Amino acid sequence: MSDHSLLTLEDFKKALHRIKKHIRKTPLDYSEYFSQISGAKLYLKCENLQITGSFKLRGAMNAMLSLSEEQKKKGVVTASAGNHGKAISFAAQFLSLPASIYVPEYIQKTKIQSIISYGADLHVEGKIFDESELLARKAEKTEGKIYISAYNDEFVIAGQGTIGLEIYEDLENVDSILIPISGGGLFAGVAASVKGLYPHVKCYGVQAKAAPVMYESLRQGKLVNIPEEDTIAEVLSGGIEEGCITFPYVKKYCEEILLVNDSEIKSALIEFISHHKMLCEGGSAVGLAAIKKFKEKFIGETVVTIITGSNIDFENVQSLICDTI
Repeated sequence: MSDHSLLTLEDFKKALHRIKKHIRKTPLDYSEYFSQISGAKLYLKCENLQITGSFKLRGAMNAMLSLSEEQKKKGVVTASAGNHGKAISFAAQFLSLPASIYVPEYIQKTKIQSIISYGADLHVEGKIFDESELLARKAEKTEGKIYISAYNDEFVIAGQGTIGLEIYEDLENVDSILIPISGGGLFAGVAASVKGLYPHVKCYGVQAKAAPVMYESLRQGKLVNIPEEDTIAEVLSGGIEEGCITFPYVKKYCEEILLVNDSEIKSALIEFISHHKMLCEGGSAVGLAAIKKFKEKFIGETVVTIITGSNIDFENVQSLICDTI
């Protein structure tokens, strides 16, 4: 894979061959409920049913399996809002190598417990993700570990892009795909792989209105960092590293970034849990919120959205349910 060009369909096929024994091929389920209320034929790529409870295992496993023996001996370090850290910890346990995970203070308890259970060295440091990332980068230099970014890494992007290959296996006619976006690793991988298979498909990023860093970056044509607010989609929070390799993918493949607010995300999350009888996180429900809010864009189309993860604290689920009673 080149430092100067975008990943190709062949790169995603190699990634799938590398990781397929270590991940779950997740189902692509038709949503009768969201199809009826949106006027589209909506399919859900259920990465909330992935082994570690999120799509992040794909990128983490691909990156870890691609390390040299010398790099494996050094161990790895990363920063995460939870799901990437959980995936890195899982992969590190599988490969029997040391891992240090830096997470912000707002991380949900279920993610903390999972990271610890897989044996990683957990550091709950930083009020926001960006602070945790700075500390992880410092550890990279002082401890000599290999840093694996949650999004700014070609092997991570290639791993996430295997989702697009699986969608193609299960559904040949797709008009649009809604992809939750923050740093852009998931968007870059899925959009590039999907476009390689469906040149006509429209790829939309979906972001929380409270944390619209990629939205503003695309609007201004350059990477920017702006103040963020707290959001129910906390996994989509955080700034973007300068020179991030995901931005060229967003500029090339993104039809538009759609913003949804916390009220809209919460409503979609409750409806998903109620009608599909599965868990998902706030950041996983942004595509569902978007298909409702912007339904005029998708009426009559076949649309896929990615339900990215299920790692939500039970107390939060209770709170959501109680708020609706």
